[in-house]
Amino acid sequence: MKITHWNRLSEQARDALLERPANRISGELRRQVDTIISEVRERGDAALLEFTARFDRVELQGLRVEDAELSAAESRLPADALAAIDRAIDNVRKFHAAQHPAEIDLETSPGVRCQRVNRPLAAVGLYVPAGSAPLPSTAIMLAVPAGLAGCPVRIICTPPDREGRADPAVLAVARRCGVEQVFKVGGAQAVAAMAFGTETVPKVDKIFGPGNAWVTAAKTAVAEDPRGAALDMPAGPSEVLVIADHTADPAFVASDLLSQAEHGPDSQVILVATSAAIAERVAAEVTRQLARLGRRDTAGKALEHSALIVVDSVAEALEVSNRYAPEHLIVQVDQPRRWLDSISHAGSVFLGPWTPESIGDYCSGTNHVLPTYGFARTYSGLSLTAFLRQMTVQELTPDGLTDIGPVGRRLAELEGLDAHGEAISLRLDALRRRTVA
Repeated sequence: MKITHWNRLSEQARDALLERPANRISGELRRQVDTIISEVRERGDAALLEFTARFDRVELQGLRVEDAELSAAESRLPADALAAIDRAIDNVRKFHAAQHPAEIDLETSPGVRCQRVNRPLAAVGLYVPAGSAPLPSTAIMLAVPAGLAGCPVRIICTPPDREGRADPAVLAVARRCGVEQVFKVGGAQAVAAMAFGTETVPKVDKIFGPGNAWVTAAKTAVAEDPRGAALDMPAGPSEVLVIADHTADPAFVASDLLSQAEHGPDSQVILVATSAAIAERVAAEVTRQLARLGRRDTAGKALEHSALIVVDSVAEALEVSNRYAPEHLIVQVDQPRRWLDSISHAGSVFLGPWTPESIGDYCSGTNHVLPTYGFARTYSGLSLTAFLRQMTVQELTPDGLTDIGPVGRRLAELEGLDAHGEAISLRLDALRRRTVA
């Protein structure tokens, strides 16, 4: 792991150092994804079963998880696993329940009532990956806010294992969160099924959840189709940036870097340290811990495009972080909370030595579905509001229209929109006639 001194670099070199791994949504991948989407749209369940046999290497008799499999899932898990799931759901539910936006109801002028009311999305699709490892934590992060929002139709799509079963922990989460429709289908074909519907999988209005390059490309494609489904947020490979000063524990820092690196070979991990000595100690600790990881090959590939950056101060480290806009930002410095106001671009922030990123992934209560690839500059992490839409309402009394109507009519004249002005004038004339009468 190469150590780089930030203040010895040109602006061009700094940009190159913070560049993400190449986006894997290549033209060829997009063409293949488009083919999958087209097949699913045309042939429905038959195409889903064929793609599942090809990509997941299992022949399914049906796509939907039956009630018996859902019920049996809990019995396949030990009691301590179910207790951990329940505790995580409880924390995530507490944090997301507090996010419900207040409705607005006020008079902007006498007799002019304006409102903004909340409505849940009618149908949502929750994608839970299960590639190299199933992710029941993602099921929690998606199903809890969808339930709190009151979305009437909530479905989960998740890839089957080689025995043709869905992960029991994912199914246990589904039952606990009230998701009754779970389908054993993954990849781009799952996204296509949710976006356009098949004989078995219902069509949804918006698709949520992380995935590999195929899933990301498919979500982007169906969101571009007016008959498809919206996507939750743009995303790329997973990433973490850790800021460390002389108070940081090198073992803690290394473990946080590696916990992100093991996600995939295209994950990116960055350390910004206030001295070369700190960076060197972390690098040595990374090497030591990597050797004992089960996913060391995956993590090792991710480390090939890691960066160890040395800066002169915590303030400068935060400038680097804001420039990079990481998905996860870990601040292991003296009095970390005093720096919070200086953080402007990050998906989720972890303050202090006792706050591993893993806890945010699983059970602190915050959501782990976050913008990556620099989108933290303009996008927020998943929240309850993503499952709602806001609708405005206005209602005028006769006095309200008499007061504000001339303003609207004059603005219509300025824009040359005669029908707009006439819709107001007709009503004002009717009110005047009523007053005379």
